[in-house]
Amino acid sequence: MDQLEAMATFVQVVDAGSLSAAARSLPSSLTSVSRQITALEQHFGTRLLVRTTRQVALTEEGRILYERARSILGDIREIEEALAGTRGEPSGRLRVSAPTLMGRLLISPLLGDFLRRYPSLSVELLLVDRRVELVEEDVHLALRVGRQPDSQLVTRKLGEVQMIHCVSPDYLARRGTPHTPSDLVGHDCLVFSDTPGVAIWRFGRDTKTASSVRISGRLWVNSLDALVMAAGNGAGIVRVPSWQVGAELAEGRLCRILGEYEPAPAPLHALYQPSRRGSAKIRAFVDFLVERWRKGHPFDSAEPKQFRHALSEDDGPSNSVGD
Repeated sequence: MDQLEAMATFVQVVDAGSLSAAARSLPSSLTSVSRQITALEQHFGTRLLVRTTRQVALTEEGRILYERARSILGDIREIEEALAGTRGEPSGRLRVSAPTLMGRLLISPLLGDFLRRYPSLSVELLLVDRRVELVEEDVHLALRVGRQPDSQLVTRKLGEVQMIHCVSPDYLARRGTPHTPSDLVGHDCLVFSDTPGVAIWRFGRDTKTASSVRISGRLWVNSLDALVMAAGNGAGIVRVPSWQVGAELAEGRLCRILGEYEPAPAPLHALYQPSRRGSAKIRAFVDFLVERWRKGHPFDSAEPKQFRHALSEDDGPSNSVGD
């Protein structure tokens, strides 16, 4: 048995949902696919799949093999692509995850130019507001905001995201202006969250000025776009990334408040596995973002120099990132 070929077939069966579906997408017959799965089970001495006439389900042992096999096969593809990249342009598939709003506003508009620059590359952009698991979800590169927990992931700092507080002139005329964070207790606040309840908004750029306020929101939405629209219509005070509301601030539809109490900006990092350090396609994508964001300064709507100064060309393990 060719173990690599058998593991690739096993992964294909799980992804396709059945042996017959996998056979249709592989240059193998259904009998050959079935024999490879059986050979794997005999080799590891355990059942990997629960098979029915229409689909398959993983056993606990099968799930362990599936996750590890995907990682191993991904590493092999990375080696092949890295070696190919030394002989020519980046190629293959690049799977990237990013926060939903950032992906929609700051990354998606750039992808046309990126794909034209690298015609041998294809991109899968996964927009989710949660922490993805790079190995388990087959993600090559993740963009994340905030301090990253210690890990062996390689990180590259791309910039800093400043959260600011905004409100419509109409709301201020009706309710007055909050001058300190504690004043928010008596105001209508709009909260970004999947689950209503009490939110904590933190203020201050260092330990001496740090404070937090428990916010009982009037409106809870899991979309920053929707919150900004509601704030523009006078629903209350919203806390958003500065770059999201540049147009609203410039046109006077929103006003910035509590500027002196704003929290320290949160770092934006690109993260990937150490095994992908030599990946030509990852470096091409990250370098492209740095190039285009440096020209356009997309994070500059509220802090003109902030993003520019944060750009870095250095790679390093995430446990070295403490700024």
